[in-house]
Amino acid sequence: MIAKYFKKVENNLDENSHFIEDFLINKQTFTKEKGTIEGEVFFNDESRMDFMEAVNTSKKGKDKYSYHYMDKEKEMIFRYDNAKHHREIKTIPHHKHTPKGIIESSEPNLNQILGEVEKNIMNEH
Repeated sequence: MIAKYFKKVENNLDENSHFIEDFLINKQTFTKEKGTIEGEVFFNDESRMDFMEAVNTSKKGKDKYSYHYMDKEKEMIFRYDNAKHHREIKTIPHHKHTPKGIIESSEPNLNQILGEVEKNIMNEH
C-alpha cells in the first residue's frame, strides 16, 4: 500500500534527526499502490537534498527517482537518478552524478542515501 510506503519514508527521515534539521514532504496518491513522494531535506551542516520517488508498491523498484544532494551554496555533491539518458553506463537507467562525472549505480533507497549524506557530513567536521 502506498500510504504505508509514505509513512516508512517519513519515519526514516524522523529517525535521522541527529543530522536532519528539518524536512518538507509532498505526497500524491494515485491508487492504493501508486503514488509520488517528493521533498526537501535540510541537514545540520546547511547542506540539503531534494528528492522524488514515483512508486508502485505492487512491483519491485521505483518507477522513477532522483536524490539530489547539494552543499549550502547549492553546488551538487551527488545525484542519483534513473533517467534513461546515459546509455554508455552498464547499469542504465540507474546512475550517479558526481562532480567528476557519471558513474554506474544500482537503485538506491532513501536509507542508503541518508547514510551517504551522514558520512559526508561527518567527514567535513
